[in-house]
Amino acid sequence: MSAPLLESVTTTDLGAPADESAPSLGGAGRSPASVASPSGHGPSGRLPRARWERPALAVLLLVTAALYLWDLSSSGWANSFYSAAVQAGSESWKAFLFGASDAAGSITVDKPPASLWIMALSVRAFGLSSWSILVPQALMGVGTVAIVHATVRRHFSGGAALLAGAVLALTPVAALMFRFNNPDALLVLLLAAAALATMRAIEDGRTRWMLLAGALVGFGFLTKQLQAFLVLPGFAAAYLVAAPVSLGRRIRDGVLAVGAMVLALGWWVALVELVPASMRPYVGGSQNNSFLELTFGYNGFGRLTGNETGSVGGGATAGGSWGTTGIGRLFSSDVGGQIAWLVPAALALLGVGLWLRGRLPRTDIRRAALVAWGSWLVVTAVTFSFMAGVFHAYYTVALAPAVAAVIGMGGSLLWERRAELWAAGVAAGITLVTAAWSFVLLSRSADWLPWLRYAVIGVGVVGAAALVAGTWYGAKVLRAGLILALASSLAGPTAYTVQTVATGHTGSIVTAGPAVASGPGGGMGGGFPGGGRAAAGGTTGTPPAGQPPRGGTAAGGAGGMGGLLSGSTPSAELTTLLLDDADSFTWVAATVGANNAAGYQLATEKSVMPIGGFNGSDPSPTLAQFKAYVASGQIHYFISGGGFGQSQGGSSSSSEITAWVAANVTAQTVGGTTVYDLSGVSSAASA
Repeated sequence: MSAPLLESVTTTDLGAPADESAPSLGGAGRSPASVASPSGHGPSGRLPRARWERPALAVLLLVTAALYLWDLSSSGWANSFYSAAVQAGSESWKAFLFGASDAAGSITVDKPPASLWIMALSVRAFGLSSWSILVPQALMGVGTVAIVHATVRRHFSGGAALLAGAVLALTPVAALMFRFNNPDALLVLLLAAAALATMRAIEDGRTRWMLLAGALVGFGFLTKQLQAFLVLPGFAAAYLVAAPVSLGRRIRDGVLAVGAMVLALGWWVALVELVPASMRPYVGGSQNNSFLELTFGYNGFGRLTGNETGSVGGGATAGGSWGTTGIGRLFSSDVGGQIAWLVPAALALLGVGLWLRGRLPRTDIRRAALVAWGSWLVVTAVTFSFMAGVFHAYYTVALAPAVAAVIGMGGSLLWERRAELWAAGVAAGITLVTAAWSFVLLSRSADWLPWLRYAVIGVGVVGAAALVAGTWYGAKVLRAGLILALASSLAGPTAYTVQTVATGHTGSIVTAGPAVASGPGGGMGGGFPGGGRAAAGGTTGTPPAGQPPRGGTAAGGAGGMGGLLSGSTPSAELTTLLLDDADSFTWVAATVGANNAAGYQLATEKSVMPIGGFNGSDPSPTLAQFKAYVASGQIHYFISGGGFGQSQGGSSSSSEITAWVAANVTAQTVGGTTVYDLSGVSSAASA
């Protein structure tokens, strides 16, 4: 946290003494009329805004923008799988609408296309570049920080809101994903906006806010499918309990919100399911060309059970390919440094906050806020902890807004009681636990800033002591304790965030912060299951048992890790070859795996067919379809390597196509890559 922000937080109340008789330190000047009622619903529903708040918020957002926009081009195409789809959507409205990997529309990415739409519009406006793809993501991060601040500020003090915004901005995995082009950035923005709309509905009982909340979650589904629904239990419970309208009205508004959600997501799902398969791209990630199968299978219940047909290996058993499942997963060596710095503090403050507000009227808005955000945190954390399928550390960015909001709100409620010994003791205990946990996390990167973990412990101990001593020695000592507690708690994640911003990240699996030592509960590393973590979040690692090593070749010709995890980088010689007479073909080339194809497509800005989709395991195209494309002269070259081919029950089409090409076409080596010219294949061979 910057010095101006820290000063703003600590020289004013983190929490106004809104209803209880807690003594106020530094809260002079507040008139009783400006304080919210015991239910939390005051005349305006908001606490008065201090003069320093707007400048402090401006500083927070400017610092966040600087962090998230700094040297974005160092990540190049970032996740080339999505960058290629963005390029395709900028060239073809059909590819844009369906989220196709290539402008010719052979297959979609394995997610709905909402996040691609934003980036593709940027590329249409500003041209194809790393900046035009990644700047919208960074701005989503700034917007999410602003939304979390605004939501907390409606019913808590300016200091609490500022703290929540700063915690979010300085969360390492947030700095990673708001500088990256995965769907997670838009998902987090939409869910935070849905939380704000839900709190507005609870505040005034207006149906329109619930409709907006439902629609935002619906668009979240069009971003990352069922993950968007993890916030629904908390939002629904908060509204049904606390909205200041009758029970019948609350139930009705809940049903209407679900209807708005279904409409917001249903139009696109209906479009994909009702348009004939011959008129749209194949649904990537499915085995039956069905978006419903993708939703409830590969990207749905399969993620929970580990039974993901066509995946590269789930983790259905303890210690599976994606790390040991269980409550310790989020604190493991591979995940802890991404998100878990303040998770113990957030859970403790959530419990304290709910206890403090427990006996207040049903409509207490502050308790409702804790329920909404706290349920988001708990439900999502439990889901991530126990899901047995594909799991990546960067998924935890979905926890970041909830952790930040709960820290701000719970800390505010505890600070209101700051002159009471029990509250000071709890605050001191949370500070010590957070400092000790930061020491553990920093120790996992023992050679990186080795002095920092000792400084965190030292400052945390002094801060905890000052918080307790302040109950006897007054406001100045208490505020000094708060400054030290915040400095100790935020030093670790801030350092990780700065390191993340200073490092380029590419590939399909990326992580924030420096390299860490492996430990129990890990396994996914920074690259691939079972592999080690690349310092830059790259793609080094070891594939699951039975899969080919990186750069190797599987039986039947499917390539290795390079084509699965990161886009290929074609030589200038190969790029020139692909561009030669490119306009005469629908696809300048075809290759196994969408990431492999992405590298060639981004280099040429021409359509490259990704055989088999992301993993090379989708039946798109079949061997018969591929032969038909070749016979009609639509594909110029076949490039060997990439993808895993058949895996975990997926289709063997990519291996069949690779074998057929090798048997019928003469290979040539161009720039170190094996290429087959399909334009000279006889009609008899294609039959």
